[in-house]
Formats: sequence, structure tokens, C-alpha cells
Amino acid sequence: MDLLWSASEPRTVRAVVDELQQRRQIAYTTVMTVMDNLHRKGWLRRELVGRAYLYEPVRSQEEHSAELMGEALAHSLDPATTLIHFVERISPGEARLLRTALTRATRGAGTQGFREDASRPGQRHQPSDGPT
Repeated sequence: MDLLWSASEPRTVRAVVDELQQRRQIAYTTVMTVMDNLHRKGWLRRELVGRAYLYEPVRSQEEHSAELMGEALAHSLDPATTLIHFVERISPGEARLLRTALTRATRGAGTQGFREDASRPGQRHQPSDGPT
């Protein structure tokens, strides 16, 4: 999924295999099966172009992460305490981002104006001038 999330356009199985093979040996059929399974499970959409499917994620990595966070909260027996434990573990910078996100969400702005900053692994969203 990381290869598809980081791609600027839909990718074929061959393109994904070629990139993965730069790191390790992997069979074309293995990648094809995984991508087909992800399509059937609703993680990827695909379009037949010529003789090959082009695959792309249905949701962004950020949307997926938010979904996981929501599921974790929904499965908690005490959501308030779960949130407190989460907030106690985030950095001061992440706390500022959370305050900004809460302010924007309560004003109805949603995620507009936020973008992922890939310059530092593990870093969350940074405010930006507009959609990326």
C-alpha cells in the first residue's frame, strides 16, 4: 500500500513488482494476487487500460490512519481515558497540530490546508497554504 499511496498516479502490477524487486525478490503472481485481494476488499480501485489494470488506493494513507484511530477509540471501554492516554503520549508539536485540527474541525474547515511533510519520518501534518 505504501508504494501506491506514494505514487502520483495509478500503477500497474508490473510497475509495483519492478519497484519491489529493487528491494527484494518477489514473484509477479504474488503481487498480482495481493493487489487483486486489496481490490476485492475495497482498498484499491482499478481500471482496465489496454490489457492491464491500473490500481490506485480508494483512500489516502492519512484517511486510513484516521479510520484506524477511530476504530481504536470505538473499541475502547472508556473513550475519554483512551483519549487522555493518547494525548499524554504525543509530542508538543503534535499537540499543537491536534489543537489546530480541533479548531478547524469545529469551524467546519476539515483537513483543508494540511499536508503531509515527508521530510521527517513519523511527523504528522503541517499547516499549508492550501490543498496539496
